[in-house]
Amino acid sequence: MTAPRQVLEGATYLVTRRCSERRFFLRPSKDTDAIFRYVLAVAANRYGIQVHAYCVLSNHFHLVVTDPRARLPEFHRYLDGLVARAMNCSLGRWDGFWERDSYSAVKLETDDAVVEKMVYVLANPVAAGLVRRGREWPGVWSDPSLIGGEATDAERPTVFFRKLGRMPATASLRLCSPPGFDSDAAFAERLGKALRDAEDRAAAELEKEGRSFLGVARVLAQKPRAHPAPTEPRRGLNPRVACRNRWKRIEALQRLKDFGMAYREALDKWRAGVRNVLFPRGSWLMRVQHAALCQAEG
Repeated sequence: MTAPRQVLEGATYLVTRRCSERRFFLRPSKDTDAIFRYVLAVAANRYGIQVHAYCVLSNHFHLVVTDPRARLPEFHRYLDGLVARAMNCSLGRWDGFWERDSYSAVKLETDDAVVEKMVYVLANPVAAGLVRRGREWPGVWSDPSLIGGEATDAERPTVFFRKLGRMPATASLRLCSPPGFDSDAAFAERLGKALRDAEDRAAAELEKEGRSFLGVARVLAQKPRAHPAPTEPRRGLNPRVACRNRWKRIEALQRLKDFGMAYREALDKWRAGVRNVLFPRGSWLMRVQHAALCQAEG
């Protein structure tokens, strides 16, 4: 049995998804950028998701989001499904777009973990040896200076979406600072400094290895059906939580363990026909798909 995932109101996550066979299906282009920006805005508004940072590289994307209404699975399913269909239409293909089981949602347990993962997302093009600064990335990338500013509008793409269809003509998305920080301006300044430091470290490491950045022109020249060299390291871990503080991490993992045990105990009773059994808080699947009773927040 797959371990049950706890989905809690107000949690902040690092969300990642990778393209099938690590191919460059999301390579920066006019259509790719228009599709992802529009679908992300529509999905965030539809499910009440707060977006803090995002970066779409050629074969995967990262988001840092907060889920006030415990609807992350619905948001993820809508975003991934619509992006895949629209991108397949743009690329003239029909097969699976995403790598199977590549979805990851890591719960960020502390303010430091939130900042660290947002820096990780925004510095990703630099760490991957593609461009010297994240802002130079020619694809979809969220500028920290926009946090707390005006919402940006994404027009409905001309590819895949019908002109007279039910999808909105435009969708707005506003970047905001994560919960728990004093002000958008102070947070954006802190994030910007941490990002510059991370970019400098990544550039120094690249230089130490005797390598240079790929550059915008060569990124744009990549073919969508190409993929990285086989020597590129693959992701070996699939964490559920992120926290550098040892004891807080242990506490978070213990809470997940307790949730799993309570969930399985309730599920056994449910399967035995007990329909008034109370599932632990955050049992999204049973609450949404089977109308099971769940413990309330708090």
